Amino acid sequence: MGLLTLVKKQKIKDHEIRCLILGLDNAGKSTIVNQILPMDQRQQHVSPTIGFAIHNVEMGPFNVSLWDVGGQTTLRPFWDNYYDRTDVLVWCIDVSSPGRLAESLQEAKPFLKGDSRVIVALNKCDLVPSRQDTDKVLEQVQRLMGPVQFVACSGRTGKGLRELCSAIASCNI
Repeated sequence: MGLLTLVKKQKIKDHEIRCLILGLDNAGKSTIVNQILPMDQRQQHVSPTIGFAIHNVEMGPFNVSLWDVGGQTTLRPFWDNYYDRTDVLVWCIDVSSPGRLAESLQEAKPFLKGDSRVIVALNKCDLVPSRQDTDKVLEQVQRLMGPVQFVACSGRTGKGLRELCSAIASCNI
């Protein structure tokens, strides 16, 4: 392999981002991914991911590979297999289900010590009665997860997804 080939491969790599999307089952990962996809690629009905799904999306100058991995209990032991070579991890939390917050944070712990940038998507904000309730969840998550980036969003309505995409794309800058 010549120097020119290596330079070309690196140039292509510099514009690629591998984004792993994890979280508990029913956190809204697939719904978020579906909303991020171009209109002609969106599904009308989103069903839970069994295994994983990979979608490639352009975000500005970057080609982003979104790895949507199922959150069922039976799949969680395999999450670390997908984590290798990940540039950014989007950890989805269902803020409308505070009873599962401790479980979600426990499952996230192994991924917080890695080299990847972590973005926490506080999903389903549209289902929480008040902003104060979302802020309470955010305070708990910040206390337990430490310095990570947070984006409040709704996969159903699309609110906050532009900010999420910007956060994903900025991981390569």
